[in-house]
Amino acid sequence: MGILSSLFAKQPKEEETMGNEKLNIGIILGSTRQGRVSPQVGEWVKEIADKRGDANYEIVDIADYELPFLGEADAPGIAKWNEKLASLDGFVFIVQEYNHSITGALKNALDLAREAWNNKAAGIVSYGSTGGARAAEHLRGIMGELMIADVRTHPTLSLFTDFENGTDFKPQDLHLDNVNLMLDQVNTWSGALKTVR
Repeated sequence: MGILSSLFAKQPKEEETMGNEKLNIGIILGSTRQGRVSPQVGEWVKEIADKRGDANYEIVDIADYELPFLGEADAPGIAKWNEKLASLDGFVFIVQEYNHSITGALKNALDLAREAWNNKAAGIVSYGSTGGARAAEHLRGIMGELMIADVRTHPTLSLFTDFENGTDFKPQDLHLDNVNLMLDQVNTWSGALKTVR
């Protein structure tokens, strides 16, 4: 077959190459502190995501795993954490800004796994006084080291306009399009990277 004819040859349908199996996307809550608002944000993202029907979405709460700090004695939570991550094809990180960066709990959770993160895609939904933008940029650098491909679209939520009294999450409607576009990208990249693993 010549070069031109091979370029225009019938390509297999997506169903033939990827199967009909839906991707599994974890929505990771990046805070464990008392009074946190990340569960509200995570549930909002999941509600939007579930309406799409394009993947299996689930909330993954770091607090449920009782992870030790990296370097402390091994704990059962580390194995369970790695098993959960290994079962996922991609991620959406719910990220809050603490002192211009991500939380210690999220950094620790990232550090307690390695291969389970590799060759997967992730999106970020961040919040803070500047929309959590500085925390998201720090997370992008960490994800690069863990071989997580981060997508471009990044919904940013403001403590001033998307939360009442800093605690009750009331997102503006304008964020809906950004969340859906971010999920489009996460699914496309997660599907592509599944062929690499």
